[in-house]
Amino acid sequence: MKFIKPDFHNNIINVSASLAEHLGCFNDKPTLPVLDAELSKGYKNVVFLILDGLGMEPLRRHLGEDSFLRRNMKQVLTSVFPSTTTNATTTLLTNRYPMEHGWFGWCLYFEEIGRVVNLFPETDSFTREPIQQGFVKEKLPAVPFYRGAKGMDVSTVTPEFWHGDEENRHIFDDFEGMLSLIGELCRREGRQFLYTYYPDPDSTMHRHGVSSEEAHRVITAIDRGLEAFVPSLPDTLFVITADHGQIDVGENIPLYEDRELLALLAWPQSLEARAAAFKVKEGCREQFIELFDRKYGKDFELFPVEQLVRENYFGGNGPNAARLGDFIAIGKTDKIFKLSPLSHDFKGHHTSLTAEMEVPLVLFGNAARPLK
Repeated sequence: MKFIKPDFHNNIINVSASLAEHLGCFNDKPTLPVLDAELSKGYKNVVFLILDGLGMEPLRRHLGEDSFLRRNMKQVLTSVFPSTTTNATTTLLTNRYPMEHGWFGWCLYFEEIGRVVNLFPETDSFTREPIQQGFVKEKLPAVPFYRGAKGMDVSTVTPEFWHGDEENRHIFDDFEGMLSLIGELCRREGRQFLYTYYPDPDSTMHRHGVSSEEAHRVITAIDRGLEAFVPSLPDTLFVITADHGQIDVGENIPLYEDRELLALLAWPQSLEARAAAFKVKEGCREQFIELFDRKYGKDFELFPVEQLVRENYFGGNGPNAARLGDFIAIGKTDKIFKLSPLSHDFKGHHTSLTAEMEVPLVLFGNAARPLK
Protein backbone atom coordinates (compact mmCIF):
# COMPACT_ATOMS: atom_id res chain seq x y z
CA MET A 1 0.00 0.00 0.00
CA LYS A 2 1.21 3.50 -0.81
CA PHE A 3 2.41 5.61 2.12
CA ILE A 4 0.92 9.11 2.46
CA LYS A 5 3.00 11.59 4.47
CA PRO A 6 1.24 14.21 6.61
CA ASP A 7 1.10 17.53 4.74
CA PHE A 8 0.93 20.17 7.45
CA HIS A 9 -0.36 22.75 4.96
CA ASN A 10 -3.23 20.46 3.93
CA ASN A 11 -4.01 18.68 7.16
CA ILE A 12 -6.66 18.29 9.83
CA ILE A 13 -4.66 20.65 12.04
CA ASN A 14 -5.21 23.43 9.52
CA VAL A 15 -8.97 23.17 10.13
CA SER A 16 -8.40 23.92 13.80
CA ALA A 17 -6.01 26.72 12.85
CA SER A 18 -8.66 28.42 10.71
CA LEU A 19 -11.25 28.03 13.47
CA ALA A 20 -8.84 29.40 16.08
CA GLU A 21 -8.22 32.47 13.90
CA HIS A 22 -11.97 32.93 13.44
CA LEU A 23 -12.53 32.80 17.22
CA GLY A 24 -9.76 35.30 17.91
CA CYS A 25 -7.68 32.66 19.74
CA PHE A 26 -3.95 32.04 19.56
CA ASN A 27 -2.83 30.35 16.36
CA ASP A 28 0.65 29.67 14.96
CA LYS A 29 -0.31 27.10 12.31
CA PRO A 30 -1.15 27.55 8.60
CA THR A 31 -4.87 27.94 7.89
CA LEU A 32 -7.04 26.58 5.05
CA PRO A 33 -7.96 29.28 2.50
CA VAL A 34 -11.22 27.56 1.48
CA LEU A 35 -12.36 27.47 5.11
CA ASP A 36 -11.09 30.97 5.86
CA ALA A 37 -13.18 32.32 2.99
CA GLU A 38 -16.35 30.66 4.26
CA LEU A 39 -15.80 31.72 7.86
CA SER A 40 -15.35 35.32 6.72
CA LYS A 41 -19.04 35.40 5.74
CA GLY A 42 -19.92 35.84 9.40
CA TYR A 43 -22.33 33.01 10.17
CA LYS A 44 -24.17 33.28 13.47
CA ASN A 45 -23.26 29.66 14.30
CA VAL A 46 -20.29 27.47 13.43
CA VAL A 47 -20.58 23.72 14.08
CA PHE A 48 -17.30 21.80 13.95
CA LEU A 49 -18.28 18.13 13.58
CA ILE A 50 -15.69 15.31 13.74
CA LEU A 51 -16.96 11.94 12.47
CA ASP A 52 -14.57 9.35 13.87
CA GLY A 53 -13.11 7.11 11.17
CA LEU A 54 -15.06 8.53 8.22
CA GLY A 55 -12.04 9.04 5.98
CA MET A 56 -11.96 8.92 2.21
CA GLU A 57 -11.65 5.10 1.98
CA PRO A 58 -14.99 4.34 3.74
CA LEU A 59 -16.60 7.46 2.28
CA ARG A 60 -15.91 6.42 -1.33
CA ARG A 61 -16.76 2.80 -0.61
CA HIS A 62 -20.22 3.47 0.84
CA LEU A 63 -21.46 6.81 -0.53
CA GLY A 64 -22.07 7.85 -4.12
CA GLU A 65 -20.95 11.16 -5.58
CA ASP A 66 -24.51 12.47 -5.19
CA SER A 67 -24.55 11.86 -1.41
CA PHE A 68 -24.75 14.82 0.94
CA LEU A 69 -21.23 14.51 2.30
CA ARG A 70 -19.51 13.89 -1.03
CA ARG A 71 -21.25 16.62 -2.99
CA ASN A 72 -20.40 19.16 -0.27
CA MET A 73 -16.79 18.03 0.07
CA LYS A 74 -14.38 20.86 -0.73
CA GLN A 75 -10.98 19.26 -0.17
CA VAL A 76 -9.18 16.03 0.72
CA LEU A 77 -6.93 16.53 3.76
CA THR A 78 -4.21 14.41 5.33
CA SER A 79 -4.48 13.17 8.89
CA VAL A 80 -1.59 13.13 11.35
CA PHE A 81 0.71 10.17 12.04
CA PRO A 82 0.01 7.82 13.66
CA SER A 83 -3.44 8.15 12.10
CA THR A 84 -5.38 7.28 15.21
CA THR A 85 -8.07 8.85 17.39
CA THR A 86 -5.83 9.56 20.38
CA ASN A 87 -3.36 11.48 18.24
CA ALA A 88 -5.72 13.03 15.71
CA THR A 89 -8.50 14.22 18.03
CA THR A 90 -5.91 15.73 20.39
CA THR A 91 -4.44 17.54 17.39
CA LEU A 92 -7.89 18.81 16.42
CA LEU A 93 -8.72 19.82 19.99
CA THR A 94 -5.48 21.64 20.77
CA ASN A 95 -4.32 22.95 17.37
CA ARG A 96 -0.91 21.51 18.24
CA TYR A 97 1.27 19.14 16.22
CA PRO A 98 1.69 15.58 17.57
CA MET A 99 5.24 16.42 18.58
CA GLU A 100 3.92 19.36 20.59
CA HIS A 101 1.07 17.63 22.45
CA GLY A 102 2.68 14.17 22.71
CA TRP A 103 -0.54 12.08 22.58
CA PHE A 104 0.96 10.00 19.76
CA GLY A 105 -1.16 6.86 20.07
CA TRP A 106 -3.35 4.61 22.18
CA CYS A 107 -0.55 3.63 24.55
CA LEU A 108 2.84 5.09 25.46
CA TYR A 109 5.64 4.05 27.79
CA PHE A 110 6.28 6.41 30.71
CA GLU A 111 9.73 5.97 32.21
CA GLU A 112 8.55 7.91 35.26
CA ILE A 113 6.46 4.92 36.39
CA GLY A 114 7.94 2.15 34.22
CA ARG A 115 4.60 1.26 32.60
CA VAL A 116 2.87 1.37 29.21
CA VAL A 117 -0.22 3.51 29.72
CA ASN A 118 -3.42 3.59 27.67
CA LEU A 119 -3.70 7.37 27.44
CA PHE A 120 -7.45 8.00 27.26
CA PRO A 121 -8.63 5.62 30.03
CA GLU A 122 -5.38 5.99 32.04
CA THR A 123 -4.89 2.26 32.52
CA ASP A 124 -1.92 -0.09 32.31
CA SER A 125 -1.82 -1.52 28.78
CA PHE A 126 -0.90 -5.02 29.94
CA THR A 127 -3.09 -5.35 33.05
CA ARG A 128 -5.81 -2.68 32.66
CA GLU A 129 -5.06 -1.57 36.20
CA PRO A 130 -5.92 2.12 36.71
CA ILE A 131 -3.09 4.63 36.71
CA GLN A 132 -3.35 7.64 39.02
CA GLN A 133 -6.20 9.81 37.72
CA GLY A 134 -4.92 12.89 35.94
CA PHE A 135 -1.41 11.43 35.43
CA VAL A 136 -1.46 11.65 31.63
CA LYS A 137 -2.82 15.20 31.44
CA GLU A 138 -0.25 16.28 34.01
CA LYS A 139 2.55 14.86 31.85
CA LEU A 140 0.97 15.85 28.51
CA PRO A 141 -1.25 18.94 28.95
CA ALA A 142 -3.90 19.34 26.23
CA VAL A 143 -5.52 22.79 26.18
CA PRO A 144 -8.39 23.31 23.69
CA PHE A 145 -7.68 25.83 20.94
CA TYR A 146 -10.99 27.64 21.49
CA ARG A 147 -10.27 28.72 25.07
CA GLY A 148 -10.72 32.47 25.30
CA ALA A 149 -12.89 32.70 22.18
CA LYS A 150 -14.03 36.23 21.39
CA GLY A 151 -17.52 37.04 20.12
CA MET A 152 -18.90 33.50 20.22
CA ASP A 153 -20.20 31.26 22.99
CA VAL A 154 -18.42 27.89 22.97
CA SER A 155 -19.97 24.49 23.76
CA THR A 156 -18.85 20.88 23.29
CA VAL A 157 -21.29 18.17 22.17
CA THR A 158 -19.87 14.72 22.88
CA PRO A 159 -20.64 11.17 24.07
CA GLU A 160 -20.22 10.27 27.74
CA PHE A 161 -16.83 8.55 27.28
CA TRP A 162 -15.19 11.44 25.41
CA HIS A 163 -11.84 12.43 26.86
CA GLY A 164 -11.65 16.17 26.31
CA ASP A 165 -12.84 19.52 27.56
CA GLU A 166 -15.43 19.54 30.36
CA GLU A 167 -16.44 23.21 30.10
CA ASN A 168 -19.95 23.84 28.72
CA ARG A 169 -20.20 20.17 27.79
CA HIS A 170 -23.42 18.61 26.48
CA ILE A 171 -23.63 14.79 26.41
CA PHE A 172 -25.65 12.69 23.93
CA ASP A 173 -26.48 8.99 23.73
CA ASP A 174 -26.93 8.51 19.97
CA PHE A 175 -26.86 10.24 16.60
CA GLU A 176 -30.35 11.68 16.93
CA GLY A 177 -29.48 12.97 20.39
CA MET A 178 -26.41 14.70 18.98
CA LEU A 179 -28.43 16.43 16.27
CA SER A 180 -31.05 17.49 18.80
CA LEU A 181 -28.40 19.12 21.01
CA ILE A 182 -26.81 20.88 18.02
CA GLY A 183 -30.20 22.28 17.05
CA GLU A 184 -30.99 23.41 20.58
CA LEU A 185 -27.65 25.17 21.01
CA CYS A 186 -27.69 26.84 17.58
CA ARG A 187 -31.15 28.29 18.27
CA ARG A 188 -29.88 30.10 21.35
CA GLU A 189 -29.51 33.85 21.33
CA GLY A 190 -26.06 35.02 20.38
CA ARG A 191 -23.35 33.52 18.20
CA GLN A 192 -22.46 29.90 18.92
CA PHE A 193 -19.39 27.75 18.25
CA LEU A 194 -19.88 24.01 18.76
CA TYR A 195 -17.05 21.48 18.98
CA THR A 196 -18.76 18.16 18.25
CA TYR A 197 -17.43 14.61 18.19
CA TYR A 198 -19.30 11.50 17.02
CA PRO A 199 -17.68 8.04 17.58
CA ASP A 200 -19.00 6.29 14.48
CA PRO A 201 -18.40 4.83 11.95
CA ASP A 202 -15.03 4.07 13.58
CA SER A 203 -16.39 1.78 16.30
CA THR A 204 -18.60 -0.13 13.85
CA MET A 205 -15.78 -0.61 11.33
CA HIS A 206 -13.41 -1.83 14.05
CA ARG A 207 -15.89 -4.58 14.93
CA HIS A 208 -17.20 -5.51 11.48
CA GLY A 209 -14.77 -4.13 8.89
CA VAL A 210 -14.81 -1.19 6.49
CA SER A 211 -16.54 -3.12 3.71
CA SER A 212 -19.19 -4.65 5.99
CA GLU A 213 -22.94 -4.23 5.65
CA GLU A 214 -22.97 -2.88 9.21
CA ALA A 215 -20.57 -0.09 8.22
CA HIS A 216 -22.67 0.65 5.13
CA ARG A 217 -25.81 1.08 7.23
CA VAL A 218 -24.11 3.39 9.72
CA ILE A 219 -22.41 5.57 7.10
CA THR A 220 -25.51 5.95 4.93
CA ALA A 221 -27.58 6.76 8.03
CA ILE A 222 -25.11 9.49 9.02
CA ASP A 223 -25.20 10.93 5.52
CA ARG A 224 -29.00 10.92 5.27
CA GLY A 225 -29.41 12.23 8.80
CA LEU A 226 -27.14 15.19 8.10
CA GLU A 227 -28.81 15.89 4.77
CA ALA A 228 -32.21 16.11 6.47
CA PHE A 229 -31.00 18.10 9.49
CA VAL A 230 -28.28 20.53 8.42
CA PRO A 231 -30.42 22.73 6.10
CA SER A 232 -32.91 23.27 8.94
CA LEU A 233 -30.53 25.58 10.82
CA PRO A 234 -30.40 29.07 9.32
CA ASP A 235 -27.22 31.14 9.39
CA THR A 236 -25.14 28.13 10.45
CA LEU A 237 -21.93 26.82 8.92
CA PHE A 238 -21.15 23.13 9.34
CA VAL A 239 -17.44 22.26 9.17
CA ILE A 240 -17.27 18.46 8.94
CA THR A 241 -14.19 16.25 8.84
CA ALA A 242 -12.78 13.00 10.24
CA ASP A 243 -9.81 12.29 12.48
CA HIS A 244 -8.65 9.46 10.18
CA GLY A 245 -10.04 6.73 7.93
CA GLN A 246 -9.86 2.92 8.14
CA ILE A 247 -8.97 -0.13 6.05
CA ASP A 248 -10.11 -3.75 6.30
CA VAL A 249 -7.82 -5.96 8.40
CA GLY A 250 -6.52 -9.27 7.06
CA GLU A 251 -4.78 -10.71 10.15
CA ASN A 252 -4.18 -9.82 13.81
CA ILE A 253 -0.57 -10.82 14.64
CA PRO A 254 0.05 -11.57 18.36
CA LEU A 255 3.36 -9.70 18.68
CA TYR A 256 3.27 -10.06 22.47
CA GLU A 257 3.95 -13.80 22.02
CA ASP A 258 7.26 -13.23 20.17
CA ARG A 259 9.66 -13.77 23.08
CA GLU A 260 12.71 -13.78 20.80
CA LEU A 261 12.01 -10.26 19.55
CA LEU A 262 10.73 -8.85 22.84
CA ALA A 263 13.88 -10.06 24.62
CA LEU A 264 15.78 -7.37 22.68
CA LEU A 265 13.63 -4.52 24.02
CA ALA A 266 14.50 -2.13 26.83
CA TRP A 267 10.82 -1.15 27.17
CA PRO A 268 7.63 -3.05 26.38
CA GLN A 269 6.23 -2.48 22.89
CA SER A 270 3.75 0.40 22.65
CA LEU A 271 1.94 2.97 20.48
CA GLU A 272 -0.42 1.40 17.91
CA ALA A 273 -1.43 -1.73 15.99
CA ARG A 274 -0.10 -0.50 12.62
CA ALA A 275 2.50 1.87 14.06
CA ALA A 276 4.28 -0.09 16.78
CA ALA A 277 7.07 1.60 18.77
CA PHE A 278 10.17 -0.19 20.09
CA LYS A 279 12.96 0.84 22.47
CA VAL A 280 15.88 -1.51 21.89
CA LYS A 281 18.46 -2.61 24.46
CA GLU A 282 21.90 -1.08 24.11
CA GLY A 283 24.04 -3.08 21.70
CA CYS A 284 21.05 -4.93 20.17
CA ARG A 285 20.10 -2.50 17.43
CA GLU A 286 21.41 -4.45 14.43
CA GLN A 287 20.18 -7.75 15.82
CA PHE A 288 16.71 -6.25 16.30
CA ILE A 289 16.57 -4.84 12.76
CA GLU A 290 17.62 -8.17 11.21
CA LEU A 291 15.19 -10.21 13.28
CA PHE A 292 12.24 -7.87 12.76
CA ASP A 293 12.75 -7.65 9.00
CA ARG A 294 13.05 -11.43 8.72
CA LYS A 295 9.84 -12.07 10.66
CA TYR A 296 7.65 -9.09 9.81
CA GLY A 297 9.31 -7.12 7.01
CA LYS A 298 6.77 -8.28 4.43
CA ASP A 299 3.98 -6.45 6.24
CA PHE A 300 5.72 -3.71 8.23
CA GLU A 301 8.38 -1.17 7.30
CA LEU A 302 10.79 -0.40 10.15
CA PHE A 303 11.83 3.24 10.50
CA PRO A 304 14.25 4.83 12.98
CA VAL A 305 12.37 7.37 15.06
CA GLU A 306 15.09 9.96 14.40
CA GLN A 307 14.44 9.64 10.65
CA LEU A 308 10.69 10.20 11.05
CA VAL A 309 11.34 13.20 13.29
CA ARG A 310 13.92 14.63 10.88
CA GLU A 311 11.51 14.23 7.95
CA ASN A 312 8.73 16.02 9.88
CA TYR A 313 6.19 13.24 10.27
CA PHE A 314 5.20 14.56 13.70
CA GLY A 315 5.40 18.33 13.20
CA GLY A 316 8.91 19.23 14.33
CA ASN A 317 11.19 18.02 17.09
CA GLY A 318 11.00 18.17 20.86
CA PRO A 319 11.25 16.28 24.16
CA ASN A 320 8.13 14.20 23.42
CA ALA A 321 10.11 12.33 20.74
CA ALA A 322 11.85 10.38 23.51
CA ARG A 323 8.56 8.62 24.34
CA LEU A 324 8.59 6.95 20.90
CA GLY A 325 11.71 4.87 21.54
CA ASP A 326 14.11 3.91 18.74
CA PHE A 327 11.97 2.42 15.95
CA ILE A 328 8.41 2.51 14.64
CA ALA A 329 7.12 -0.37 12.51
CA ILE A 330 4.61 1.03 10.02
CA GLY A 331 2.04 -1.28 8.44
CA LYS A 332 2.21 -1.51 4.66
CA THR A 333 -0.33 -4.32 4.12
CA ASP A 334 -3.66 -5.18 5.75
CA LYS A 335 -2.12 -6.86 8.82
CA ILE A 336 -1.99 -5.43 12.34
CA PHE A 337 -0.08 -6.20 15.53
CA LYS A 338 -1.67 -7.16 18.82
CA LEU A 339 0.70 -5.45 21.25
CA SER A 340 -0.76 -6.91 24.45
CA PRO A 341 -2.67 -10.05 25.47
CA LEU A 342 -5.53 -7.65 26.22
CA SER A 343 -5.57 -6.20 22.68
CA HIS A 344 -8.81 -6.74 20.80
CA ASP A 345 -9.19 -8.57 17.51
CA PHE A 346 -10.18 -6.06 14.84
CA LYS A 347 -11.74 -6.38 11.40
CA GLY A 348 -11.06 -2.77 10.50
CA HIS A 349 -8.20 -0.53 11.65
CA HIS A 350 -6.01 2.50 10.94
CA THR A 351 -2.88 4.15 12.52
CA SER A 352 -0.55 3.65 9.53
CA LEU A 353 0.34 5.86 6.54
CA THR A 354 -1.84 4.15 3.94
CA ALA A 355 -5.37 4.98 2.76
CA GLU A 356 -6.54 5.85 6.29
CA MET A 357 -4.47 9.05 6.05
CA GLU A 358 -6.96 10.80 3.74
CA VAL A 359 -10.03 12.54 5.17
CA PRO A 360 -12.63 14.92 3.73
CA LEU A 361 -13.30 18.58 4.44
CA VAL A 362 -17.05 19.11 4.08
CA LEU A 363 -18.60 22.57 4.28
CA PHE A 364 -22.28 23.37 4.27
CA GLY A 365 -23.82 26.69 5.17
CA ASN A 366 -26.40 29.35 4.41
CA ALA A 367 -29.46 27.30 5.35
CA ALA A 368 -30.98 25.11 2.62
CA ARG A 369 -28.51 25.52 -0.21
CA PRO A 370 -25.02 24.03 -0.57
CA LEU A 371 -22.07 26.38 -0.97
CA LYS A 372 -21.15 27.42 -4.47
